[in-house]
Amino acid sequence: MFVRSIMIPSYKCFVATPQDSIGTVLSIMDKEDIQAMPVVNEGYFKGMVSKQTIYRAFFHSNRTKEDFLANQKIEEIVSNRDLYINEEEVFEKTFTAFKGFPILAVANESKKFLGMITRYDVLEQFESAFGTKKKGIRVAFTSEESSGRFSRLSDIIKQLHVNIISIATFDETDKLARRIVIKVDESANVEKLARKLENSGFRVLDIKEV
Repeated sequence: MFVRSIMIPSYKCFVATPQDSIGTVLSIMDKEDIQAMPVVNEGYFKGMVSKQTIYRAFFHSNRTKEDFLANQKIEEIVSNRDLYINEEEVFEKTFTAFKGFPILAVANESKKFLGMITRYDVLEQFESAFGTKKKGIRVAFTSEESSGRFSRLSDIIKQLHVNIISIATFDETDKLARRIVIKVDESANVEKLARKLENSGFRVLDIKEV
């Protein structure tokens, strides 16, 4: 999955411009219940502004609240000018890119603003990957790191006509083992599935309805 498939397009985004006053941007944030906005000038990404950076800037200023809100410009406090990702990047690249901000801008090589991704978007993709919105049975087991293990798993699934909702793998502390978690339909015969897994060299760790 690529960033472009989950991003909010630019025409749907709330953005600030460098010449906006702090008061104007803060009013939009409060009205739309958002914590941060990309700063965009003539279609190009210039950085980020958030409630946190606004409050910090006011704390370190010697201006009155009224003067700060009316006359301080966004360009004076904009930060994270490189907090963006290319739309052609894979979705996983977003995991480490947020850097404390609730949103991540999407821009091309020339920094033309194309849209943004929110943490909520990322969490929704996780929910989809793990099938959390559909009831089923979660089966966790380990496998040694060897060729053909997924072929064996595929054969078991095929033999038992099991409907898989989701599948994920994780590194184990033991570098020679890998943890696999599958979520199967409630109609699956999990006892038979567990036996087949054990007989094929997998070690079943946990079976739970979720």
